[in-house]
Amino acid sequence: MTHRFNPTILREYDIRGIVGDTLTEDDAYALGRTYGSLARDEGATRIAVGRDGRTHSGMLEAALVRGLTESGVDAVLTGMGPSPMLYFATHTLDVDGGIQVTGSHNPANYNGFKMLLKGRSVFGQEIQALGRRAAQGDWLDGQGDTEEVQIRERYVERLLEGFSGNAYRVGWDAGNGAAGPVLDELIQRLPGQHYAIFTTVDGTFPNHHPDPTVEKNLEDLKRLVTDKQLDFGIAFDGDGDRIGAVDSKGRVIWGDQLLMILAEPILKEQPGATIIADVKASQVLFDRIAEIGGEPLMWKTGHSLIKSKMKETGAPLAGEMSGHIFFKHRWFGFDDALYAAVRLIEAVSASGKSLTEIMDAMPVSVATPEMRFQVDEVRKFAIVDEVRDRLSGDGATVDATDGVRVKTGDGWWLLRASNTQDVLVARAEAGDQSGLDRLIGQIDEQLAKSGVERVEAEH
Repeated sequence: MTHRFNPTILREYDIRGIVGDTLTEDDAYALGRTYGSLARDEGATRIAVGRDGRTHSGMLEAALVRGLTESGVDAVLTGMGPSPMLYFATHTLDVDGGIQVTGSHNPANYNGFKMLLKGRSVFGQEIQALGRRAAQGDWLDGQGDTEEVQIRERYVERLLEGFSGNAYRVGWDAGNGAAGPVLDELIQRLPGQHYAIFTTVDGTFPNHHPDPTVEKNLEDLKRLVTDKQLDFGIAFDGDGDRIGAVDSKGRVIWGDQLLMILAEPILKEQPGATIIADVKASQVLFDRIAEIGGEPLMWKTGHSLIKSKMKETGAPLAGEMSGHIFFKHRWFGFDDALYAAVRLIEAVSASGKSLTEIMDAMPVSVATPEMRFQVDEVRKFAIVDEVRDRLSGDGATVDATDGVRVKTGDGWWLLRASNTQDVLVARAEAGDQSGLDRLIGQIDEQLAKSGVERVEAEH
């Protein structure tokens, strides 16, 4: 047997597509056979499998498990839960890797698979290699077993291990995603008063889309915080690996601002430690990390890439603008929004200030949200190369870690190609609005020179 995946589902960080269109039950089975064969090549025999709360996740999980077991791999089923709970299982159970069936923060008709093996994320070229292997039908045969393991209780206990935060009045929004049941258990054990909304898992996401990095999705949380006069609010995405937050005034605390707050107590304990953030993060963050005794490191966007860099540098903390926060300090190094929430409560407690006071004291800058422009898939990387070459020829200050990040007297702007969609991503930050307008003008000018008109793409 051979199997051809739709090439659009073989993404940089995971496998993801539209169920019934680009992603089918047959794909799930073929992935089980192919990943299972790869696992066995590496001496792996037991793989943890979890799923999120989407309506089709159970169907895809069943096909995946059939493929794994027919490849001679045992499947250890951790049940429905957030992706970080599956990651936790790979660190604490007797398994050699894990697969989470999840559409992450995508719309309800999407689904996919996040894969780990032998302590690493399976991403990039390894995902392309899985596609080639399936097309060749290079599958091992065998008969693996399945077993179910209850891990949620252990996960919640570990989330709270060593917790030393104060009692606050906190609002929570699980967005009807897979983190809801874990959140319900977590807040029963945290000190303070907690008000949670949308913790019932519903794969149709009836209340709002579960992506806390888009401000309109935080409206319900803001209302809850205002109505109940709470200290702050915390939100999660569909599979619980992205965090969003608002203060008591309803101001959004973006990923880089969260990282600033979370880094401070760690750097008191580990002066000089490396703190990693992606290229979309504010210059204010990198300056602040240096100011409080850390070693800031700007790295490529993408959870798999950040995790790899953390291992390489020994960084205790990393984060992305997208709300992925990675703790190696007292944790396992994977992105976990529930754990980041627990550590946020601790960090606010340690500061001696309210979260609102911390926000009030942050340097003021004016920034765009993430701007996304639809482009032809085959052109997206070439456009970034053209822009970089033109700017370098003009003597501009360019950081080419991931796309082009250009520093000017007004601030900085970024243009990079998305690894997961046919879009260019841009962001800019300046000291004031007129400076920001000039930076956006530079982005427009460079896009125009490469024949692209700035038309915002849908998220």
